[in-house]
Amino acid sequence: MKEDIESAVKKITVGLEKHNRVISEKDKKLTAFHEAGHAVVSRFLETQKDVKEISIIPRGLAGGYTMYKTNEDKYYVSKTELEEKLIALLGGRAAEKIALNDISTGASNDIEVATGIARDMITVYGMSSSLGPISLKVDEPYELQIFGENIVDEVGVQVKELVDKAYVEAQKILLAHMDILNAVANTLLEKETISAEEFDEFFK
Repeated sequence: MKEDIESAVKKITVGLEKHNRVISEKDKKLTAFHEAGHAVVSRFLETQKDVKEISIIPRGLAGGYTMYKTNEDKYYVSKTELEEKLIALLGGRAAEKIALNDISTGASNDIEVATGIARDMITVYGMSSSLGPISLKVDEPYELQIFGENIVDEVGVQVKELVDKAYVEAQKILLAHMDILNAVANTLLEKETISAEEFDEFFK
């Protein structure tokens, strides 16, 4: 019964498996390092959820996925958690760049989500040290004028700084643990799916 529920949840969250999709070896390798990047980076971030499963079997529009355990309901999210979420999201792109010396369109959704989180941190949650605890969420851009002529530029700078910093941190983590990144990616190429228990073995 538990396996049936988990299977149903997986179908909803990441889509149906598509075993009949023809994938080139190059794309499989890129997907393996991309997903391994997410998982390995998350492992070294204190606030991020434990990895539940990693796979390079295509589901929906995705070439692969990294699923996380959900252990608790949260009403609030700290600034540190959001900053580390950005790092985890960019772990896939960072792994592509470091391991394959190339980048792909596979990280587009990660980048979109990360940019949205960074924007909300600055404009909604008041988490900018320079702009302070003010809400910049407005219906029309001209409404921001009350905060000064340069406010839009400043928001853009702050959002970019958050995303850029997260990308650098993701690369630092992977460069420090290239042996694990390579091991996880190569195992994915061999087995296609890695469970939580199997993933833990890479860190023992």
